[in-house]
Amino acid sequence: MTRHEPSDEPADPTDVDRGETRGPARRAADALARSDANSGAVRAARAARGLLPTAQPAPSRRASDRLARLINESRPDQPSVVRELGLGAIQVWQTLLARRGGRHQSPVPATILFTDLVGFSTWALDVGDEQVLRLLASVNEVTESVVSARGGSIVKQLGDGTMAVFLDGTEAIEAAYEAICGVSALTIDGYRPQLRAGLHTGTPRSVGDDFIGVDVNIAARVADAAGAGELLVSDATLQSADASRYSSRRRRFKAKGVPRELEVYAVVPRYDD
Repeated sequence: MTRHEPSDEPADPTDVDRGETRGPARRAADALARSDANSGAVRAARAARGLLPTAQPAPSRRASDRLARLINESRPDQPSVVRELGLGAIQVWQTLLARRGGRHQSPVPATILFTDLVGFSTWALDVGDEQVLRLLASVNEVTESVVSARGGSIVKQLGDGTMAVFLDGTEAIEAAYEAICGVSALTIDGYRPQLRAGLHTGTPRSVGDDFIGVDVNIAARVADAAGAGELLVSDATLQSADASRYSSRRRRFKAKGVPRELEVYAVVPRYDD
């Protein structure tokens, strides 16, 4: 009779997996995958990320911006807790780096975007808090997604609106128009929200997690003048972008605290191709 000596080699985990019962490693991996795609967990992670501070854009493209874009574009059709946590970690890292540079930074050429929902307050009075929160979460998700994809940065949420900044005027116009279209496609219990947006290009000053200056005020006034589903841009923004890519129509514009010579245009991208 031949004796079989005990082997010092570890058992092959695939030997266990060949049976009807999966090995503990495989079961753990499956459990993690299910948890990562759990809709409730994804919503919680996304809500937590929305509470984190958002860093301001730097004068040059940051490696962390590219990393965030890659994470955001990774299997975007599948919800992922890991993706939301990864994006949140990058937000915190960028904010810490920005704060190390001082709270009063020199003015930086940038295009400022303001958006808000038209008729939101009237609708919100007639519905419950749950519907309002669902709407705001969906609108913020759409806006944040297109702003990030176009190289911009969310500065802050303003109730039913958003403030964002871009280093590129063309990307700012594209993002604003895509946000308007994306929000108009939403439906909350039969209600279809309508976003309006305004853009102005100047040299705002970064103060901590915010931007201040006359150019910020001008951008807000331009947005206030827009109608439902409309994008208004100042002449400074149109000049900073590739104007041949847009159909533009000059709008009558007058607002307190805004230079009289400022010209404002309603803009729609051309899709000739």
